Amino acid sequence: MRNITIHLPKRLEIGAGASARVGEVFAAQRAFVLATPHTAAFADKLGLTGQITIFDDLPGEPDIACLEAALTAARAARPDLVVGLGGGSAMDVAKLVAALWDGEQTLADVAGPNKVAGRRTALVQVATTAGTGSEAGIRALITDPGAGAKIAVESPHLIADLAVLDPVLTFSVPPAVTAATGIDAMAHCVEAFTNINAHPVIDGFARMGIGLVGRFLKRAVQDGTDTEAREGMMLASFYGGICLGPVNTAAGHALAYPLGTLLHLPHGLANAIIFPHVLAFNEESVPDKTAEVARALGLTGDLAEAAHRFCADLGVEMRLSAHGATEDQLPRFAADAHAIRRLMNNNPRDMSVEDVLAIYRAAF
Repeated sequence: MRNITIHLPKRLEIGAGASARVGEVFAAQRAFVLATPHTAAFADKLGLTGQITIFDDLPGEPDIACLEAALTAARAARPDLVVGLGGGSAMDVAKLVAALWDGEQTLADVAGPNKVAGRRTALVQVATTAGTGSEAGIRALITDPGAGAKIAVESPHLIADLAVLDPVLTFSVPPAVTAATGIDAMAHCVEAFTNINAHPVIDGFARMGIGLVGRFLKRAVQDGTDTEAREGMMLASFYGGICLGPVNTAAGHALAYPLGTLLHLPHGLANAIIFPHVLAFNEESVPDKTAEVARALGLTGDLAEAAHRFCADLGVEMRLSAHGATEDQLPRFAADAHAIRRLMNNNPRDMSVEDVLAIYRAAF
């Protein structure tokens, strides 16, 4: 069994109303809050009593220009505390702002593993979706529009001082977004569970996450104010975030990334479209674990068809063609996905460019 290291937030608050604990832990401090125009409205639920600066110009896929704008705003605010208030986009940018605003390092300096110097402002992550698990993790992803690819920064210095899972903040997430982000959380767990680098400890978190998705995702989609279902999905997302640290994802996420960077699909939706195809492709290499996944999700019969139906029944439009993709784009998607070796090399079954292209065509 190989050695692994698991980094977790220093403090975790879970439950309805938990977001108010932020102000109790970090009283009367200058706070810089990264949010979207929608999630910025939740800032008054954090219980913060000091000066608050809100930066809410965050797109669904933050790019280098967005990060630079956020850093400029943070340098003007000179915060004691950085808060990510949103989904993965807000939390990833918050990690980098906390690490970079008051130092000499640039994004180029910290790209890759373990390059963040270590000086960092206090960081709070308040999740408002149940999908990315970014509140649990040590990675941040930023889009490079020129390259049409993601820049990944990985460092234990990006872990939160406080993470908050407050299901009330997810009540207003629309059903379609609830479904897509929930499948993304599941994909984190499944891809770590079936990974070539899988580890028994991480398998435990993955099993818990997959089981929670099987129990609660449909309920959360059907009734957004189902507190138990929403909390269950937030825990599934958090467990998925833990899986990303020592094991990470594999081909599923590699195939999803070009759909975000080139087609501009939201990350959760891209993963939902790809998930059934990669699950079925990998079955022959990890049959026992794939069977576990199928049982937890209630999938019966042909695996690809059942997994596709699982996603579609949640209201996800599964056709790439319905999201603006054209057939002539598919070879570019395939080439870009196949080149993401940091993820493709984790896949339990080797996947050629032709295999990748076949999956995009099946999803088209």
